[in-house]
Amino acid sequence: MPSTAEKRAMHPGREQSIADGKAARVRAPRASQRDFEPAASRDPVGLLLAQAVSRIPELVPVRHGRMLLSPFTFYRGAALPMAADLAATSATGLRVQLCGDAHLSNFGAFGSPERRVVFDVNDFDETLPGPFEWDVKRLVASLVVAGRGNGFTSGQTSRVALAAAATYRVAMHELAAMSTMDVWYARLDVEDAITQFKAQLKRGALRRSESALARARARDSTQAVAKLTRVISGRREIISDPPLIVPVEELAPELNVNTSYAALRALVSQYGRTLPPDRRHLLERFTLTRLARKVVGVGSVGTQSWILLMEADDGSGWLLLQAKQAQRSVLAGYAGESQYDNQGERVVSGQRLMQASSDIFLGWQEATGPDGTRTDYYVRQLRDWKYSAPIEEMDPATMATYGRLCGWTLARAHARSGDRIAIAAYLGYSDKFDQAVADFGATYADQTERDHAALAEAVTSGRAQARMDV
Repeated sequence: MPSTAEKRAMHPGREQSIADGKAARVRAPRASQRDFEPAASRDPVGLLLAQAVSRIPELVPVRHGRMLLSPFTFYRGAALPMAADLAATSATGLRVQLCGDAHLSNFGAFGSPERRVVFDVNDFDETLPGPFEWDVKRLVASLVVAGRGNGFTSGQTSRVALAAAATYRVAMHELAAMSTMDVWYARLDVEDAITQFKAQLKRGALRRSESALARARARDSTQAVAKLTRVISGRREIISDPPLIVPVEELAPELNVNTSYAALRALVSQYGRTLPPDRRHLLERFTLTRLARKVVGVGSVGTQSWILLMEADDGSGWLLLQAKQAQRSVLAGYAGESQYDNQGERVVSGQRLMQASSDIFLGWQEATGPDGTRTDYYVRQLRDWKYSAPIEEMDPATMATYGRLCGWTLARAHARSGDRIAIAAYLGYSDKFDQAVADFGATYADQTERDHAALAEAVTSGRAQARMDV
């Protein structure tokens, strides 16, 4: 346990926190947050190709193909190039647990253990402690890139970016005035929010909100099992759809199936040890019956990702878990290495720290292959009332509203791990920070468009390979 002196150093008093926040303005003036100057040696395609070395070779072209669809899909997969860019910008030194990839599509709704639909950050593959402004800049720039993709004018994208940045700043001041326990319990409950603003919402907006809530509730394990599996000769199997979904029997037909599944069940049991005792007891009521590799997302394509079909011992139902490979965070080379040896534990610990409510089956495990190579994983439910807004369908007003939700959520997540009082003191009450970050977002959107074109050129020249049909 830390000593009293160590605790005071980690959690300074309010006056010291305010002084720390104002001192950060000297190190990194708020206006400097707009600055971005690409290094002469900058090579985003080279960074992406370096990542490909540790990924499944046949899936790397799929990743590049998905990134080529638009500047926004490129942005989603380019967390590493942006981490390198952010490391060269003005730094406050005010550190929090970062999402590490806080773009617009990595926020969404899902079911809490209390069976409420909550809105939160929902991707933590790159989570690591670092300067709070890195997450804010990644979020705001993603809004500009997405807005341009939807045909917004420069004025409209600027207003969207400013709305998110301002909401983050205002929320951080509100959180700074709250007690530590109130901050910890704060969350964005979708159902409560709809009820609270029902009278203010136009009929169309209310109908869309209630429809989105209904769709979120429908996206559960039962729906996933119906979509991804079928019964063949009395046995439920995962539907093969290569290269996106490939049952393990097809990946390694030479393996003895019974022996392989016995080993896999042992791994599931070991993962259960990272869960609280009550969740472990629940997991033990299910038995692994089938396993398949599944391609997910954009940035994650090429990493090992598995879906685990689990059957309840009493035959009353099914559970789908996802075991996803956790590699070294893209931030590690710029913000410092993780304190955790297991990268899956890094992801899980960061998620539990930032999220107001986490999946009940969230845990981690490592596996050693026949060649002795170790792979770290984190595990969660494949779907549990998960819903992501259709970004490409948003108009400027809708995206501004969604950006505000993300800005508030990011502030609340940062306030749980960082010095919220110091961050609020740094941000101040004016819009200097908002304007600077919005300007950065516009500049970085320009860079993203150039980087997207550079990847297309690399594919044309043969430097990189892309597959566009999946």
